[in-house]
Amino acid sequence: MEFLQQNWYWAAMAAASGAFLLFETLRQQGGGTSLSSVQATLMINREDAVVLDVREQKEYYQGHIPNAKHIPVAAIDARLKELEPYKQTPVIVCCAVGSRSAGVMAKLKKQGFEKVFNLQGGIAAWQQAGQPVSRKRK
Repeated sequence: MEFLQQNWYWAAMAAASGAFLLFETLRQQGGGTSLSSVQATLMINREDAVVLDVREQKEYYQGHIPNAKHIPVAAIDARLKELEPYKQTPVIVCCAVGSRSAGVMAKLKKQGFEKVFNLQGGIAAWQQAGQPVSRKRK
């Protein structure tokens, strides 16, 4: 106990570091619903998963997953009805690096979507894995 009293700052730093690591791990996993690019590809091919790209239009046109449905984060609430047919279908939400999509994923889960996944690392990881991108404009 005397050691902890004399070195309280080290103990506090160790506790804070551990808490940060735990928080970051839970955030990235999203309750076990993060997918790598390879896992996402398998889900798209085997389960007809829908890809929901939540980036801004300019980002989307620079390159997106082929056949991805585009609804920017700011428009999700207003366009939620467009996603209703996919409540029972796997939905893979993606953005540039995975942070915006995590928020949309949580929102969809609250709305009753059963199979929602976050593309780990976003489009950046998708491209880095050598997966195809499209620049088609709809």
